[in-house]
Amino acid sequence: MIPRYSRPEMVAIWSPETRFRIWFEIEAHACDAQAALGVIPKANAEAVWRAKDVTFDVARIDEIEAVTKHDVIAFLTHLAEHIGAEDARFVHQGMTSSDVLDTTLNIQLVRAADLLLKGLDRVLAALKTRAYEHKDTIRIGRSHGIHAEPTTMGLTFARFYAEMKRNRERLENARKEVATGAISGAVGTFANIDPRVEEHVCRMLGLTPEPISTQVIPRDRHAMFFATLGVIASSIENVAIEIRHMQRTEVLEAEEFFSPGQKGSSAMPHKRNPVLTENLTGLARLVRMAVVPALENVALWHERDISHSSVERMIGPDTTITLDFALHRLAGVIEKLVVYPENMLKNLNRFKGLVMSQRVLLALTQAGVSREDAYRLVQRNAMKVWEKGADFKTELLADPEVTAVLSPAEIEEKFDLGYHTRHVDTIFARVFGS
Repeated sequence: MIPRYSRPEMVAIWSPETRFRIWFEIEAHACDAQAALGVIPKANAEAVWRAKDVTFDVARIDEIEAVTKHDVIAFLTHLAEHIGAEDARFVHQGMTSSDVLDTTLNIQLVRAADLLLKGLDRVLAALKTRAYEHKDTIRIGRSHGIHAEPTTMGLTFARFYAEMKRNRERLENARKEVATGAISGAVGTFANIDPRVEEHVCRMLGLTPEPISTQVIPRDRHAMFFATLGVIASSIENVAIEIRHMQRTEVLEAEEFFSPGQKGSSAMPHKRNPVLTENLTGLARLVRMAVVPALENVALWHERDISHSSVERMIGPDTTITLDFALHRLAGVIEKLVVYPENMLKNLNRFKGLVMSQRVLLALTQAGVSREDAYRLVQRNAMKVWEKGADFKTELLADPEVTAVLSPAEIEEKFDLGYHTRHVDTIFARVFGS
């Protein structure tokens, strides 16, 4: 990813230096296990660890790979340059390249997941703080973009919190599922390497041995991982879309923080645009773009082909770096979001009580009017509000068919805003706990 949408902590996980360091650790731990089993001399295993403080020369490895056309062989050749050909002759004993490559990829995905979980934690903290801050801030709920019934801004934040909490659980499961390693040889049969080598390497690197691998770790694990990232990205967009709507000039119930000196348009000095949340919508598309290729990687020929390799070299870094950046950008937007309760109330009252129509409908049915007739009575008066700007309560009080069933006091009671928010505490307890 370009630096504009990257955070250095996540970028470092995918750097060549990090990748070669993990390769080295896999090979070194494998040598330790081989020595413990008496397969290779202990002195040779100890010699490998002499390179533990070496900074591997990426340019030199690339130079070797230009000749060998094989990245793992290029690395092993470079490692031998540091520890000597004699001591290096038992490195990679009984292993295949995918043992190194797949185990490394999963280590990187686990580390990436840990950073993403921290990003989710920041988003969750921000959403919870703002939810309690605006627990009782009344705003209009909308369906199809049209006024529906009253809700609160706190419930909006709480809804997003619950969604992100589910995403955190999904990512924890995806992390666990992808945290496997394989040191099982050319077709996964351990023909030339003892299974205890795999167990040792995985234990040292915080992984679980893959129960059955071929030449590769099964890609359904990775498909689930990237699909989970896609779901998280969609949830980010879900929040971003709500904020973008609220910042529309005609709505203006909330807006992104506009910092001193910030400019919204090169042409129109008055502009304050939702640029961060629009950016988040775009970044979400990029993350989701990786899901289909990850799913298609599941189907490989026989014990292995490399159709998945080029895909993973790109989607591994790109999706995790992009999602990491997006999570922290979203957290910042929520933390600094400017909320306008007065505008929320103004918007709610724009159609003069119209949003209380269901309460009147239910009151009429409870008073003995058929649902069809009740709907007709309420809609008849509601259309006057839409079409003529009338006051809904006034129209109801002037409708003899309505007042024949409901008293003025009963009609008046149906316009109490508190009725719609009386279960907010119950919902908060469900979302956040007691």
